[in-house]
Amino acid sequence: MHWLVRLLLIRMWPSRKGLAARIQALELENLALRQQLAVLQRGSKRPKATTWDRVFWVGLSQAWRGWKEVCLLVKPATVVGWHRSGFRLFWRIKSRRRGGRPPLGRGLRNVIRQMSRENPLWGAPRIHGELLKLGFEVSERSVARWMPRRPFDPQRAQTWKAFLNNHRELISAMDFVVVPTWNFRQLYVLVILDHGRRVIRQARVTAHPTAEWVRQQLRDAFPYEDLPNYLLFDRDAIFGATRAFVEALGITPKQIGFRSPWQNGYCERVIGTLRRDLLDHIVIRDEAHLTRLLQDYLRYYHEDRTHLGLNKDSPSGRPREMKPNEPAMVVPLPRCGGLHHRYRWTQAA
Repeated sequence: MHWLVRLLLIRMWPSRKGLAARIQALELENLALRQQLAVLQRGSKRPKATTWDRVFWVGLSQAWRGWKEVCLLVKPATVVGWHRSGFRLFWRIKSRRRGGRPPLGRGLRNVIRQMSRENPLWGAPRIHGELLKLGFEVSERSVARWMPRRPFDPQRAQTWKAFLNNHRELISAMDFVVVPTWNFRQLYVLVILDHGRRVIRQARVTAHPTAEWVRQQLRDAFPYEDLPNYLLFDRDAIFGATRAFVEALGITPKQIGFRSPWQNGYCERVIGTLRRDLLDHIVIRDEAHLTRLLQDYLRYYHEDRTHLGLNKDSPSGRPREMKPNEPAMVVPLPRCGGLHHRYRWTQAA
């Protein structure tokens, strides 16, 4: 180590020029030769460089240009390798992990993989919401990290306007969903949605929608003691023919702008949810078949499915279930014929 101290003392002097610079170079050369002689005098047939020897030569290589000419015990490339190893060690120490979240347990990781495997339509937010209902304290980012890799869905949620967000408890919306059958016929599903808790009041099926049929669905959906302040709908001619009837119910109709589906964003989003969660995976036979599937899905939608807009809760309000005891296990409850699942704790056998 004293060789390193001597090197530092020589380099502490201000920069020299001319004769003084040559004298300084001679001092450094003398120091390098004496250091190598001390290494040879250690008594070993093949002496090994210690850590301080490596530090000395790395420092000398940075302080003196002529160091390669007096480097006799090792090759100059070896000194360069020492310098690179020191660089890697420095940044490894500087970048080491300090604290952070505790690692996830193996049981929780297995549950995340199980949910992801059994529900290929679910992303990290849906799985995270299900885990919260089971009492797991875990971040959504950790859930995404431990999910098995699968094809990425580029679709993004639409932006919701401030008016709809601030008055959602007072607003309902309606729109049609067109569903093709196995023989290429078209069925129409009228969806009536409450913005507040994302409750689907109606999802009725017909092959021939008319204004009178829509009026009857509005009567069934809105009892006189439970009316919204506003009802949003698009510029479909059938909806336009029901405008006077909506006003007679005591509801203010709001027709969205031309080619502006984003103005009815909540209803458009729930229609997209119906397609992604159910309709895109089923071959519809007839009206009765579609009606039965919608009834099953609406039960899952209202009672089991967690929603981003409801802080990972369900429209009907799903209580958080805590783990009853240590040997308890998470078990799936099939919904919609196994297309989706609800999870709950069960006592171990």
